[in-house]
Amino acid sequence: MSDETLVALGEDYPELRDSVRKICARYPGSYWSALEEKEAYPTEFVGELTKAGFLGALIPEEYGGSGLPLRAAAVILEEINAAGCVASQGHAQMYIMGTLLRHGSEAQKRRFLPKIASGELRLQAFGVTEPTTGSDTTQLKTRAVRDGDSYLVTGQKVWTSRALHSDMMLLLARTTPVDQVKKRSDGLSVFLIDLSKKNTGQGLEIRPIKAMINHNTTEVFFDNYRIPADSLIGEEGKGFRYILDGMNAERILVATEAVGDGKWFVKKATDYAKDRVVFGAPIGRNQAVQFPIARAWAELEAADMMCRRAAALFDAGQECGADANVAKLLASEAAWKAADTCMQTYGGFAYAREYEIERKWRETRIYQIAPISTNLILGYVGQHVLGMPRSY
Repeated sequence: MSDETLVALGEDYPELRDSVRKICARYPGSYWSALEEKEAYPTEFVGELTKAGFLGALIPEEYGGSGLPLRAAAVILEEINAAGCVASQGHAQMYIMGTLLRHGSEAQKRRFLPKIASGELRLQAFGVTEPTTGSDTTQLKTRAVRDGDSYLVTGQKVWTSRALHSDMMLLLARTTPVDQVKKRSDGLSVFLIDLSKKNTGQGLEIRPIKAMINHNTTEVFFDNYRIPADSLIGEEGKGFRYILDGMNAERILVATEAVGDGKWFVKKATDYAKDRVVFGAPIGRNQAVQFPIARAWAELEAADMMCRRAAALFDAGQECGADANVAKLLASEAAWKAADTCMQTYGGFAYAREYEIERKWRETRIYQIAPISTNLILGYVGQHVLGMPRSY
């Protein structure tokens, strides 16, 4: 880290945090529980975040956004989760547009970014993962074949969250067969596609996947779905490199979300440990209750510092791949430790829905799986940071 790269300490962006807290105060746990029961999307909540400019935080002012640094965007997501709300239902609007911003044409940016910033267009869906390829993105099978002034897309995506609640999708597809490229990462292209024709019998079908966590996730089927040639972002065949550009931002933002969840759990556990009286004394007086909460707090503080460092490097335009990955690793595990500690502190009451703990507990577990798993991060560190052989 250079001398010019500073890491903000304390409660940075206090006014921004206060504004987020005020919005979140209008959406208590009962709101999120009701959404989960109905498998619905938080339209009102996302609408308020959009109107306040929070989901357009990273879009430059010239395109109608706030032009804030990544650390400010991370603060927004952290505060949402620390308030007991759910940032993941809207967070993709922040970072998916990054590929368009960095690699799209000026005409594409002026056409779409102002509408994304204002909320006129919702860009929440990112079609990458497939049923048979999982995390090995270079092996994906969805094809986009040029046909005059169009591309014909055929294939399937899975775990594509919020596709039924998005106007557009960023899609990664293979435009050159894998046996015709030197490297498997070549021949992949990125498209920004219109989802208005979904489920109309014109080659694009989206089906919801019932899942334990309410991320409104779906599977998407393309059957010779025709898209305009100007849907292509950047150059054909370079899409894999384009999406890699955005992964560090995504990991830093999601890591900070996890920190926010962890802070929510620590506060809930601490308050309960102070107030719950058993055998004539608060349960927090017992080391078996107090010490795990204290350790959870300490581990979250360490993860938070790693998130801040990764964001500082990103905002300074410096290499931050290792920091972004490690921030995600530490934050995901610290948040889960805090969640488990809170569950144990409440005991049987943790399963009572009125306390909201079991819902947040389930949501927090996903950080160790997506958007990148713990083992993939460890493999990255082992190979690309420590220089060890590629693991199997």
